[in-house]
Amino acid sequence: MSKAIVLHAHGGVDNLHWEEHAPGRPGAGEALIRHEAVGVNFIDIYHRTGLYPLPALPAVLGMEGAGIVLAVGEGVTEVQPGQRVAYAGRPIGAYAEERCMPAHRLVPLPDAIPTRMAAAMMLRGMTARYLLHGCYPVGQGSTLLVHAAAGGVGSMLVPWACHLGATVIGTAGSPEKREKALAAGCHHVIDYRTGGVAARIRELTDGRGVDVVYDSVGQATFMDSLDCLRPMGTMVSFGQSSGAVPPFDPGVLAARGSLFLTRPSLMHYTERREDLLAHAADLFDVVARGVVSVHIDQSWPLAQVAEAHTALESRRTTGTMVLDV
Repeated sequence: MSKAIVLHAHGGVDNLHWEEHAPGRPGAGEALIRHEAVGVNFIDIYHRTGLYPLPALPAVLGMEGAGIVLAVGEGVTEVQPGQRVAYAGRPIGAYAEERCMPAHRLVPLPDAIPTRMAAAMMLRGMTARYLLHGCYPVGQGSTLLVHAAAGGVGSMLVPWACHLGATVIGTAGSPEKREKALAAGCHHVIDYRTGGVAARIRELTDGRGVDVVYDSVGQATFMDSLDCLRPMGTMVSFGQSSGAVPPFDPGVLAARGSLFLTRPSLMHYTERREDLLAHAADLFDVVARGVVSVHIDQSWPLAQVAEAHTALESRRTTGTMVLDV
């Protein structure tokens, strides 16, 4: 019998249980996968705590994984048994040894991308792709502020942005993380804990401000991030690790320079299969060419996912992390 991490009630990590869980046979349009590794992301914590609603409980969490196709259901043409595949996004259920997935959400892996690496990079890497190409057209001469520049998305977004010709300013909260951000390619790194981020941004940009802010922190940085932007700059709020951003008057955007604000989701940017494959192809390309390096900084056995959640919530992690199956 296959096993999975099952959540029976919202709350702390004690509610994550390692137990038998039959994946069933693949139905029409589905593929049965045996995972080799599973990604861990902050959105998993939001699902566990109930901040982001789940369709029903009990539930198997997790939105990213990679492995081998064991069988396919009727009408499947996207993948075939024995093929290495990866995915990121809905439906949730990655914290399992085996699972059925809609075949149209699976991406075949090229030979240059190891399966375990794919499990660590799909959600973060395709997020970096839509942030750089979808939310704002980053290119030669762009100036960016990236919060949590040493984090999972930041460690991929920063070198990718530099490759596109951008000047990248990052924030990080510890000496180790600041060193990682610089190693990833940041031209400048600010310690956000000391305050004065907006003033420092003005110094670094000759008073102009940055073209775009990528903010995955949320409540603790949101208003300061707006103050870092040039007139008609773009604020991309794509996470809330410090808590949800409270409601605010949209007139704030006008007062700070006719700013643009977006709260994007990877699921919308990759809803069509052709867009999903395009995001994955661009990601595989920059990784295979060494533009973006994927280092698995932390790993745990799948059965010990509670330890991974605890480390992530306490900000003791950097870069990418996986659960080995």
